[in-house]
Amino acid sequence: MHLLLSPGAQRVVDRLLEQTVTAGGFVRSLWADESRAYELLRGAGVTDEGVARVALVDNIEWSLNDLLQAAHGLIQHEGRGSEIRTEHLLTASLDVEPICHVLTQMGVAVAALRHQLNAPRVLLSVPLEANIQLRPAVTARTESVSIARVLDAAANRCREGLRVVEDYARMILNDAHLSRRIKETRHALVPWLSRLGVDDAISVRDTPNDVGTAIHTPFEMARPSLWSVVIANLKRVEESLRTLEEYGKTLDTTAAAAIGQLRYQFYTLEKALHTTHTAVDRLAKCRLYLLVTDSLCPQGAGPVIKAALRGGVDVIQLREKGMPDRQYLELARRIRGWTAEAEALFLVNDRPDLACLLDADGVHVGQDDLSVADARRIVGGHRLVGVSTHQIIQARQGVLDGADYLGVGPVFPSQTKSFAALAGLDYVRDVVAEIALPAFAIGGIDQTNLDQVIASGIRRIAVSREICQADHPEMIARRLKDRLESPD
Repeated sequence: MHLLLSPGAQRVVDRLLEQTVTAGGFVRSLWADESRAYELLRGAGVTDEGVARVALVDNIEWSLNDLLQAAHGLIQHEGRGSEIRTEHLLTASLDVEPICHVLTQMGVAVAALRHQLNAPRVLLSVPLEANIQLRPAVTARTESVSIARVLDAAANRCREGLRVVEDYARMILNDAHLSRRIKETRHALVPWLSRLGVDDAISVRDTPNDVGTAIHTPFEMARPSLWSVVIANLKRVEESLRTLEEYGKTLDTTAAAAIGQLRYQFYTLEKALHTTHTAVDRLAKCRLYLLVTDSLCPQGAGPVIKAALRGGVDVIQLREKGMPDRQYLELARRIRGWTAEAEALFLVNDRPDLACLLDADGVHVGQDDLSVADARRIVGGHRLVGVSTHQIIQARQGVLDGADYLGVGPVFPSQTKSFAALAGLDYVRDVVAEIALPAFAIGGIDQTNLDQVIASGIRRIAVSREICQADHPEMIARRLKDRLESPD
């Protein structure tokens, strides 16, 4: 059956088909076209902010073709023309559960909207009197063409830059999480560019006469490293988004505001990429991480730490929840000296203030402690901030928050800390599969189960009891380190 769509409805469908068909994408596409459906959604309480927050991807399958057939059935029932309009698409969508779920998330009373759309329409039999004087429109054609050229060039730069950055996250970092977030940014940009008319701007493109194509600087042509390529393209994306936002204000303030929000979101992705790149390099040789609590060390924390460092431990974390601060500082200052001599890292648990006072290498926080952002405000950008995570959503958020590494667990039951539930090896595999940020498996790991951990794909572990309570801490540390560094 051939379906006839109004121009507005056709634009909605075309925008939707440019990306993965999702419930959120359908609502965004309706909202992007200032037609009758847009007015109805706005009247139901939908806002630009609500649309910007809605997830781009959902896992519940639904059929666009079935929705179009239902919309066609509505116009047959009305008996008014044969053209499917945007309000028909909206009405039909209210019988699609994923779309109703998205609208509910945005605060729409779906039942009330359905009642409004299904209410009988009253046709006016008496024409309205109007005193309208039509004046010929004066179009600033030259200015319109110039704006279109600016938007076309900026959109091209932005899309190209996003691709370059996405390829780095995907092919070089092998980071599925950041790759997906960058791809979502590309897709989120599409409807707003369409709303600004960028799709049609290609007709006024004039590359041969563009004076900018002949202007180059020495730095522009020099890329000394892979990371320098990424930096250049991160800035290209941000600058292009700013250009699209500013010039877009002359055409559509809603689209310009949405693009501005995408720019702010991309700043977070830039931070996550930068932190991941730096942390991968800084922690490249760190495999074995020891958490020390003096009361858990029969030989005392000092002898255990010095022996562990001789055995190859790369990171020492002082974890003392109840020790008085003065005693804590005395012990921590000795540890700072030992780790510096061994060229190992020294971190403190949950005390960014003491990390600064001790000139430690960083601080580690848990899910119930200070946030990564708050810890970072205290320790600054040059010290490490690690965070404990117990499920993949926390790991993803840790990356976006700017953590330098993740604690991943608990993997096995632990005698040093109790947990309501185990994350297990499945969680370790999830992190390995999609996150490039350095991660240390933690929780009950010892020589008897280390091979299971390594088989999950991770080569970094954090231990406490296995070394702290050993008769020969140096020997145990060396065995663990050798196994972590040995080829399979």
